[in-house]
Amino acid sequence: MVFSSPIFLFGFLPCFLAAYYLVPGRWRSWLILLASALFYAWWRADVLLIVLAMGLASYAAAHGALRLPTERTRRWAVRLGVGFNLAVLGWFKYAMFVGGIVSDGTERAGLGALSVPDIILPIGLSFLTFQSISYIVDVARGDAPPARRLSDFMAFTTLFPQLIAGPVLRYKDIAAQFDERDHSVARVVAGLKRFIAGLAMKLLIADSVAPLADRLFALSHPTAAEAWLAALAYSIQLFFDFAGYSAMAIGLGLMIGFRFVENFDAPYTARSITEFWRRWHISLSRWLRDYLYVPLGGNRGGAPRTYRNLILTMGLGGLWHGANWTFLLWGLWHGGLMALERALGAKHRPTVWPRALAWPLTMVLVMIGWVMFRAETVGHAFAVYGGMAGRNQWAMRPEMLTLTKPSELTFLMLGLVLCAAPLMRRPPSRQRARLPLPSARLRHVASGVGATALLGLCALVVQARTDAPFLYFQF
Repeated sequence: MVFSSPIFLFGFLPCFLAAYYLVPGRWRSWLILLASALFYAWWRADVLLIVLAMGLASYAAAHGALRLPTERTRRWAVRLGVGFNLAVLGWFKYAMFVGGIVSDGTERAGLGALSVPDIILPIGLSFLTFQSISYIVDVARGDAPPARRLSDFMAFTTLFPQLIAGPVLRYKDIAAQFDERDHSVARVVAGLKRFIAGLAMKLLIADSVAPLADRLFALSHPTAAEAWLAALAYSIQLFFDFAGYSAMAIGLGLMIGFRFVENFDAPYTARSITEFWRRWHISLSRWLRDYLYVPLGGNRGGAPRTYRNLILTMGLGGLWHGANWTFLLWGLWHGGLMALERALGAKHRPTVWPRALAWPLTMVLVMIGWVMFRAETVGHAFAVYGGMAGRNQWAMRPEMLTLTKPSELTFLMLGLVLCAAPLMRRPPSRQRARLPLPSARLRHVASGVGATALLGLCALVVQARTDAPFLYFQF
């Protein structure tokens, strides 16, 4: 079940919201847990047991980190809790990858290939692992209060609005909201509008551009125009798919009184890679900073160690996205660029690049990285890079022009305009400031009419298309 499917929009969500506001407040955490379990079990009921086991183990580990009698046993509680979560993630996400590397080695050595089992990665496991680890560590450090009730923590662990693809939540950020949160009509309406906006980002732009990106990335020898258009189309598809999911998750949270952290802040307006990571997948960036970069030493210990920590953090962050050399190289690409910018003085100024080149150069570097992120293999990525360099001619081939639909290009251009729009914002002049502004009531009515029209359009699209999972489901 995905947020953009008819069964969720017209079945699961209305029933859940009706039940949520009918039950007494003391039962709402249990209802969230039940609804989240049903939501997850819709994909695979057996894997739900893993999600619940990780939640219970993390709760017990944090409890032990506070209550065990000696410092040594408390540390072991933290190590076992973190180790258990990492072991589960390692088995499901990286066992096949490591097994494949070992099998290749034994085959080259003449010992024959090893049999590597097929392992299905549970959706949302990476996000769940990070959230569970942060809870254990924060409670052990005294940075977060322990959950007062098991039902609250298990509801947090399985919270269906964001379990599958984030934002990466930390319990300390929403702990107080389990005791008291706003259930006003205004917040529900705000959440609904945010959800509709995210739904439109996914259905109208990401899913409309996806066929173009898929078709171009399927080419074995793309021309320069085809390769650059592939990178551009995927950049737009990925942003509107992932940012759309985050907007929907934040909207769903508002509908039941929660305020989640924002996950995107106009990332394609960044003027450096360092700034890009302050705007893209913000919850992940902060997690990597607080639980990986800082423990590694951060910017302490001199410039060489700072560069090393940046590259290592981003490399591991890339590998978190998937068990493939492409993700590791993508992370190292960003880590290396951040280290370079740091060496050029990024700590003390917003961008180290010439003002006229800062934004276009950053976007080209980001798009080059997205090629590696999207490619099936490293060889596939370098085939696209070869096309971008003009190895296979420059113009689009006639057959590709014929296959490209006007609607794909239209929504691609719309996505580009929306991404670049914040660059055009300027403080209003004094003359404009004197112009009469619409009343708050009129703006509210216009916003409601627009959201209703957008929802109707999305409903038509949902009925006309098959379900398209969000891209970050695979991570």
